[in-house]
Amino acid sequence: MRVLAAMSGGVDSAVAAARAVDAGHDVVGVHLALSETPAALRAGSRGCCSREDAADARRAADVLDIPFYVWDFAARFTADVVDDFVAAYAAGQTPNPCLRCNEKIKFSALLDKALALGFDAVCTGHYARLTAGELRRAVDAGKDQSYVLAVLTSHQLAHAMFPIGDTEKTAVRAEAAERGLRVADKPDSHDICFIPSGDTRAFLGARVGARPGSVVDHTTGEELARHDGVHGFTVGQRKGLGVHAPAVDGRPRYVIGIEPASGTVRVGPATALDVHTIDAARPVWSAGQAPADRFPCVVQVRAHGGLAEAVAVPSADGLRVELDEPLRGVAPGQAVALYRPDAGGDVVLGSATITRAH
Repeated sequence: MRVLAAMSGGVDSAVAAARAVDAGHDVVGVHLALSETPAALRAGSRGCCSREDAADARRAADVLDIPFYVWDFAARFTADVVDDFVAAYAAGQTPNPCLRCNEKIKFSALLDKALALGFDAVCTGHYARLTAGELRRAVDAGKDQSYVLAVLTSHQLAHAMFPIGDTEKTAVRAEAAERGLRVADKPDSHDICFIPSGDTRAFLGARVGARPGSVVDHTTGEELARHDGVHGFTVGQRKGLGVHAPAVDGRPRYVIGIEPASGTVRVGPATALDVHTIDAARPVWSAGQAPADRFPCVVQVRAHGGLAEAVAVPSADGLRVELDEPLRGVAPGQAVALYRPDAGGDVVLGSATITRAH
C-alpha cells in the first residue's frame, strides 16, 4: 500500500512513519508548511510548523530512508483554520483549531491531494486507534486525541492510519531513541501552534480590533467592568475578567454567557455553568449515519475532560444531547464528541459543533 506520512517534525509522527515502513508499505514523508511567515515562529516547544520542524522531519525521513517533500498549505491553513478561529472568537464562540486542522487540512486538503496522486492512505502520529473501521481512544489515555479526530467522515477514516495509538508516549520516545531518531527527546508542542507567544487575547485583539462592551452580573444585570471585546472571553473563564470587587458571597465569578451583538459578557457563580442539554449543528457520523433516532452515548466536550453519559437525539438540522448529569464550561463553538457506551466509552460514534447549552 502506498502511504503518505505526515511528518510534523515531532517524535510521534516520526515513529508513526517508521512503523508504516516496518509494515511493508511504500512510504513517502511530507511536511506541511502551514505558516506564511515560518521565520517568525519560535523554536522549541511552543508552536510548530517552523523551519526547525521542517528540518527535523527531513532528518527523520533520511534515517528511515524514505522520500521526503515539503508541501505549502499555508494559504489553506490561514483561511480554514486561523481565519475561522478569529471569526469564531469574534462571534463569542470557543473553537478548537486542532480539530479544525484535522478536518480541513490533514484529512481534507492533504488527503484529497494524496488520493489524487495515487496514495492509499495518510499516516499521522495522532494518539488514536482504528479497528475494523472504528475510531477508538488511544491506549495512552493522557495523550488520547480521538476527540479532535471525531470530526472525520467514514471516507476519511477509511484512508487514515494511526500507528502509535496502541502505545504509551514514554514507549514511543524510547522507540524513537532506539531507531536513532534525533527527535526522541524533543519537547511536545504546547498551546495553539499559530500563536507561539501563547497570548491568545493579544493575537485576537490585533486582528479583531477593539469592540468595547460590558461585563455584567448574571443575576442582577449590574455592570461590573468594561472590556475591549468579547474575543477576550470564553465560557467558564475565571481569570482576566477585569472585575476587581468580590461577589457578595465572596465566591469566584465565571463567564456564564457571551452576547457578541451587544458586547455583553455575563458572569456569575460556578453553579450557573451547569448544563443539562446541548444543541449542536453539522453532525458527522463515523459510520456514515446516526446509530438510531435516539441512542445512549458518552459525550466529551473538551479535548481533555468534560465527560458525561447522555442520550443523543439527531434531527434534520442537527443534534440534541440530553445529559444524565450536568457538565460545566460547555461553550458554543466547541465540539461535542459522542462515544459508544457499551464499549466503555471507547469507540467514537461522531461529533457536532455546539450551538447552545441549556
